[in-house]
Amino acid sequence: MLLGQVVAISLSGVLAPGPVTAATIGLGTRSRHAGALVAIGHAIIEMPLMVAIVLGVAAFLTARWFQIWAGTAGGVSLMSMGALMLWGIRHGGEATQPKAPTTSGPLWTGLVLTLANPYFFLWWATVGLALATQAAEMGALVFALFATIHWLCDFFWLEALSYASHRGARMMGTTTRRVLLCLCGTTMVCFGMWFIVDVIRKLA
Repeated sequence: MLLGQVVAISLSGVLAPGPVTAATIGLGTRSRHAGALVAIGHAIIEMPLMVAIVLGVAAFLTARWFQIWAGTAGGVSLMSMGALMLWGIRHGGEATQPKAPTTSGPLWTGLVLTLANPYFFLWWATVGLALATQAAEMGALVFALFATIHWLCDFFWLEALSYASHRGARMMGTTTRRVLLCLCGTTMVCFGMWFIVDVIRKLA
């Protein structure tokens, strides 16, 4: 029953649009397996965090000062990455058939965007904490299964997104790639602005 809950709750979070979703679609226009690498970058942060929250760092993640710091750093990072994506389009970055990115590109993106999302930490300090604690109480094997299943939900969804984006971009040509990248870049900038506005509200 617990593992069934993990799948259902994980998918509810994974399917929600966010910065990682936008970046994966944008990267997918260049590489159909970008989603898998984004998921690996995401796991580099998420796996140790799962262990850490069981050991008692959840209160730290919900602290007001941490949420303000994470929101500010995340907002600035997202706006910067989105602006760079838009700048590349404006200066002819998609004028010709793009080359596939290096492995480190999508992987690094997954890592940075995970760190840049304050709501990722808040989710793990609340919903994720409840699931992880239940799994840990049932033993190391159940906790390992919990962590693996949760990550596989991320992996398959992000890989499906990048594959669909790659197929669509190839079928419809350069213009489609430029439009997708423009939408993804704009979305990332908007998420960044939203995070900053949320910080301002917390300070008010």
